[in-house]
Amino acid sequence: MVETFNATAGRGNVTVLNDALVTTAFELPGYRIVRSIGVVRGITVRSRSIVGNFFGALQSLFGGNITIYTELCEQARAETYRDMVMHARQRSANAIIGMRYDATEIMTGLTEVICYGTAVVVEPQ
Repeated sequence: MVETFNATAGRGNVTVLNDALVTTAFELPGYRIVRSIGVVRGITVRSRSIVGNFFGALQSLFGGNITIYTELCEQARAETYRDMVMHARQRSANAIIGMRYDATEIMTGLTEVICYGTAVVVEPQ
């Protein structure tokens, strides 16, 4: 199955979407919003393997940071962020404002992670 969010549209904009133009704020200092495109998102559903759960349970016996789960969460967030940015590029945005993450446990051991924001076109002030 081809993910439509991973297609990159041709770009004629001077300002190119990069990590510096993705923010949790609703404005970008030094830029003005000239057009709002709409909501963009990246989504993934993750679970840890039986082996991963076993090692996670062992780590939890000793307390502290459960690194195997930390890595899983970081991978899920990175994946959804990347997909959100690709969705915005596909829609010809050059910035994303109001970016957020959310996670929901669908069932035991299965978690949905979503990254979303508002795709906009900005230009330097």
